Amino acid sequence: MNDFGPYVIITDPVLPYRRIAEICVERGVRMLQLREKRLDDKAVLAAAAEITAVTRGTETLFVMNDRADLAMLAGADVVHLGQGDISLADARRIVGPEMKIGLSTHTLQQARDAIAAGADYIGFGPVWATPTKDVPDEVVGLELLRQVVGFSPVPVVAIGGIFPENLPDVLATGARSFSLVRYLMSTPDLDVRIRILQGML
Repeated sequence: MNDFGPYVIITDPVLPYRRIAEICVERGVRMLQLREKRLDDKAVLAAAAEITAVTRGTETLFVMNDRADLAMLAGADVVHLGQGDISLADARRIVGPEMKIGLSTHTLQQARDAIAAGADYIGFGPVWATPTKDVPDEVVGLELLRQVVGFSPVPVVAIGGIFPENLPDVLATGARSFSLVRYLMSTPDLDVRIRILQGML
């Protein structure tokens, strides 16, 4: 896999799921992840159906958060695992050889372990403090991000407390994949904000 640029994560969005998917496809966003931890399985699958109805057959890959089983049911392109989820090996047994698997990491060792386990890409963060998780992980900072980008043979998605104001600092580490959850999900002007981010690359 190649670097993604803006990696869009849907969490408590202002816009409807289908509209978010339409904008992402229109703007050529590579990765669109559904991360709605407060929804039950039925609601997650319903949201996924709205998204995949738009993304299927496009350059925008649909990513299911945490759940390999729901990823299969939803026809996702990718499943993204957290450190508390099933192992990458077990997820691979569920999704088969074709589906891509990403893994969130928060330390250098976790990043190395994820790469060794065969992750197609890794998330690394939080770069800065962020309130988007109920139980936040320890801040990693720019220097550790720089190190992970330096040794990782797969894309590294920087995440956590990133806004346009500090994105240049993230890009200076060599990272070319990044997620700005609050910046993108809190606005009806998603198209404008994605274009701003793409213009910063």
